[in-house]
Amino acid sequence: MATAKTLSKRPVATKSTTRRKAKKGKKNSSSPLRLVVCIVLSVVALILLFFVGRIVVDKAFNINAKYGEIVYPEGDVRGIDISHYQEEIDWDRLRNADLGGVPIRFIFIKATEGVDLIDENFNQNFYHARGNGFLRGAYHFFSPVTDPVKQAKHYCRIVQLDPDDIAPILDVESRGGLTPDQLRINVIRWMEYVEQHYGATPMLYTSYTFRRDYLNTPEFDRYPFWIAHYYVDHLQYKGPWTFWQHSDRGHVDGINGEVDVNVFNGSYEDLLELRVGEKEE
Repeated sequence: MATAKTLSKRPVATKSTTRRKAKKGKKNSSSPLRLVVCIVLSVVALILLFFVGRIVVDKAFNINAKYGEIVYPEGDVRGIDISHYQEEIDWDRLRNADLGGVPIRFIFIKATEGVDLIDENFNQNFYHARGNGFLRGAYHFFSPVTDPVKQAKHYCRIVQLDPDDIAPILDVESRGGLTPDQLRINVIRWMEYVEQHYGATPMLYTSYTFRRDYLNTPEFDRYPFWIAHYYVDHLQYKGPWTFWQHSDRGHVDGINGEVDVNVFNGSYEDLLELRVGEKEE
């Protein structure tokens, strides 16, 4: 009986050993597939880390740009643009103020809007800017749904530009329900009328995205471009530009609260070339 029991166990032991060897062989055959899976997952993880890292860095830059210290772009010719939102300005202090250690060289001043609005502080701002030694310019805030020639006439009637003033400026920020083609036609009509009146090529102000989406056709290439593009460490716009309004939260002596700050793409001598000059008869 003992011998019978011993013999009956041997087939079981042999069968068990065979099964373990089969399992071990199956595990070895799947290892290359597991290796490929691990490599793919690692690559995916690295890609995700890269993009998450970029988002975190960009977000940190935006937060710092909005709430931290302004980082001024390269350029030695800097200026501001003002309207009644800056309220009463202390021009004695502003005359000696600076932007990131660089003197303020030019000031753009809101003059008009639509066909009948005049900025309530325009006259005094325009007068004091010249009296305190700044190069000055005046801009019109465009109403896309109002006759552009009537708007141009309104601007020309109110703004008396001297030969030493910077050429007229049009601020375009809204389509007002117009198609892109309709908007472009209206903007060009304003530009042409004003250019004829002053004998100087006007400048176009708008944001990076608005220019890209609506005012990007060849007829606008001849107008100096003043671009608004905030909270970025460099311009994404690839075309030529003349002024860059790089922040809307600057602080300068003589102005309470925040003010838009700008940099000119060139030297001071280049800036002088943008003046109206004497009109040819």
